[in-house]
Amino acid sequence: MSLMMDKAALTRFLNEAFTQVAADFEIEEVAENRIRTRLLTAERHLRPGGTVSGPSMFALADVSVYLAILAMIGPRALAVTTNCAIDFMRKPAAGADLLCECRLLKLGRVLAVGDCLLYSEGLEAPVARASMTYSIPPER
Repeated sequence: MSLMMDKAALTRFLNEAFTQVAADFEIEEVAENRIRTRLLTAERHLRPGGTVSGPSMFALADVSVYLAILAMIGPRALAVTTNCAIDFMRKPAAGADLLCECRLLKLGRVLAVGDCLLYSEGLEAPVARASMTYSIPPER
């Protein structure tokens, strides 16, 4: 299966379908069953102490898996998260952007499973790991 949407198409889709959060994320690289994204960290993403909050890390993993799926199947706005497990492993650097290395482990007709490693810019070890399952709506 080859890419249905490239970086430019995914960025356009995000800007059109999710205007409320599109400015928070940047797509850095798209490949078959893989994507690298960035959370452009702002004050609203921080918790007391200046580190990126857990909900912001979840959002990065969630958006990354969603975009990785769309890159493979094309624009389907109604694909939804059905499960998430996230391990917060270490504290992100204060105010630093977060990077997500995402790969799809399974891309079926109805379900997709993705795995994400989240890194704080400037730190070598991952700060979180997330496993996400998505439900893919049937084509009409």
